[in-house]
Amino acid sequence: MWEAIAQFSALTIFLLIGATGIAFLIISYFFGELFEVFDIGGDLPADTDDGGPGFFSTKVLSVFITVFGGVSALGVAKDYSALISALFGLIGGVAMAGVVYYFGRLLYSQQSSSLISSTDLVGRKAEVIVGIHAGGSGQVRCLVGESMIEKIAHARDGSAIPQHAMVLIEEVFGESVIVRMWSSFPEGGGLFSSSTEP
Repeated sequence: MWEAIAQFSALTIFLLIGATGIAFLIISYFFGELFEVFDIGGDLPADTDDGGPGFFSTKVLSVFITVFGGVSALGVAKDYSALISALFGLIGGVAMAGVVYYFGRLLYSQQSSSLISSTDLVGRKAEVIVGIHAGGSGQVRCLVGESMIEKIAHARDGSAIPQHAMVLIEEVFGESVIVRMWSSFPEGGGLFSSSTEP
């Protein structure tokens, strides 16, 4: 009888642990910023210095707690002792948290590499792909790393700039750029044409 009560109590405890993990996972999904102050992994060394999520971030810990509680409860339900069930839960929790951590860092690194800041555009040569009208706007594109960036463009002096002309990006203003003619390129050349120098 006492053994059955102990098994029931262990099952209840593990289920509550798993439920707590799910609750924190849901809360951290919607209010992750509020839990960053509890991120105890912030000062621990990471694999890279890109500022990605740490192994002790709230989302990774929530997954660990959820899997630990669920697997442990399943072990108790299968008539394993509480200690053995907790060991199963620990192994499963660490494994699943490791998977979430790995994919989290992978996605973060891909996202970081695809972000282009305004400082990456200023000072770059670009090609006018839609002619800029006098006092109006057009469109330019330039190559930043392996990414082709297209932006709405305005001439610095308000003059017209024809299509395929080469320009210099001098300023980024919101989603558009301010450009001026790039006089050092031969007329008719294009930044992305085979006839231009790299």
